[in-house]
Amino acid sequence: MRLAFLIPPLMLLAACGSEEKKTGDATEVSINAEGDGGGVKIRAGKDGGKISIGGEGAAINIDVPHFVDLDIESDFDIDGVKLYPNSKVTKVDVDANARNGADKATVKLGFTSPAAPKAAADWMAGEFAKKGVKITRSGDMLAGKDKDGDDFTISFAPDGATAKGEVVIVKG
Repeated sequence: MRLAFLIPPLMLLAACGSEEKKTGDATEVSINAEGDGGGVKIRAGKDGGKISIGGEGAAINIDVPHFVDLDIESDFDIDGVKLYPNSKVTKVDVDANARNGADKATVKLGFTSPAAPKAAADWMAGEFAKKGVKITRSGDMLAGKDKDGDDFTISFAPDGATAKGEVVIVKG
């Protein structure tokens, strides 16, 4: 799973803020990473965001005027399986905690898909099968474990003639 690589670039891009989205449909990004010595919180969307870095005896709060156009869809995959073609990530929420020796994280991605829920779920189930990733299916929800042992679910719901959905990945 390559999603862990998103956190450092997101932090750098959020601080940069050098480009503006061409449309008003910016992906909302929320990152909450905490450890024994402090943490980092990033909240960003089409209207800007905030970066908060806190630790023992120090805190930094930065307003970010706007967020860089990210191509999260290209960067995201689970064991080589991407979202249904032309899907659009609408929200990213990362909550990580590395306190007292525990290493836990939950990643949630909201997305829209140009296909109906059944078609998108069928396509992704087929892609997981091609990669040898064992999944279970309940209606239009897929569930499994990635090669690192992290649990994931991908759910699809109707959104008119197309689908909206959520990917949830849980580590720890």
